[in-house]
Amino acid sequence: MSRNAKKEADLAWKGGLCCVIGLAVLLGPQFMPPSGMRDTIAQSAIVGWFALVLGLAFIGHFLWRRRTNRP
Repeated sequence: MSRNAKKEADLAWKGGLCCVIGLAVLLGPQFMPPSGMRDTIAQSAIVGWFALVLGLAFIGHFLWRRRTNRP
């Protein structure tokens, strides 16, 4: 695997992971029983949105690079 292909694969991996983390932070409190931990996670929704947007940006960048590097 070339160095450039590895960098592109890393972008997709990072994007997917950030999206999963963002969705977990945003949707997690709805499935947790009432507790202090649920309240803490619910208050950090801005972090979840940031992770989700960052993940989508990584995936968009990956797709853009893949589109422009077609042979």
